[in-house]
Amino acid sequence: MTTTPIFTSGFPLGSSAGLVTAFEWLGQPYRLTRVDMLGEMRTEAYKRFNGRVETPVLVTDDGRVLTETMAIALWLEARDPERRISFVPDTPEADRMHQMIAFLNTAFTGAFGPLWVALEAEDATEAERETLRKFGRDFVATRHAQLEAMIGDSDYLLGNKPTLADAVFSGVARWTDFHKAVNPADYPRILALRNRIEADPAFRFAVAIEDGDTTAKGNGAMKGLVPLADVLRDTAALAA
Repeated sequence: MTTTPIFTSGFPLGSSAGLVTAFEWLGQPYRLTRVDMLGEMRTEAYKRFNGRVETPVLVTDDGRVLTETMAIALWLEARDPERRISFVPDTPEADRMHQMIAFLNTAFTGAFGPLWVALEAEDATEAERETLRKFGRDFVATRHAQLEAMIGDSDYLLGNKPTLADAVFSGVARWTDFHKAVNPADYPRILALRNRIEADPAFRFAVAIEDGDTTAKGNGAMKGLVPLADVLRDTAALAA
C-alpha cells in the first residue's frame, strides 16, 4: 500500500535536520516523526525499528524501513526528476555530489565522535574526557581545513544552488558551536556557507520542528507530524 513517506528526525541537535531541509527543498509530500535521542531512541521498541539505535530513519512510501543518511539521500535523489537538489545521474556533477556527501557523512561527521563520547560516557574520568575532547577538537579542525579547501567560490558546495550535499552539511556543521571545537572565523568559506543555509527558510523550519515548535510552517511539503509510537507499531505490524 502506497502512502506518504515518514521521516524520523532526532533531537536534540540531530544530523537529520539536514535531511528535513532536503525534503523541504525537494518539495514533495512527506510526514515527520520527532525522536528523542536521549530517551525514546533507547527503548526496546525503537531497537526493533533500527537495531543500530540511530536516526535518521525513513519509512518509504511502500512501507520499507530505510536507515543511514547516505541511503536516504540517494532515495531522495532518485525522486528528484526536476533536479532541484541533485544532478543528472552518471554525470561528473552527480559523481562529485556523491563524493561530497560521502566525505561529509563519514570523515566530517565522524570527527565529532570523540566529543560526543566525552559528553555522554558516564563512567569516564575527567582526564579521559579531556583526552577525548583534545583528540576531537584536533580531528574537527583537520576536517574543517580539508572541507575549506574543497569549497570553491560558488554560493553552495556544488554550484549556485543548494543540493543534498549542502543539506547533509547543514545538519552537522552546527555541532561546531555546541562543542566549541574550532573558531568558525578560521574557516571563512565554511562560515559563509553556514550563514547562507542557516538563513534559508527550509533549514529554519527543520530547526523549529526539532525544537518542538508544532506551529512552524514550512513550504507545505510536510503533511503532518506522526507520533513515534504509531510509527513503531505500524512498522512492527508490517514486519510480522
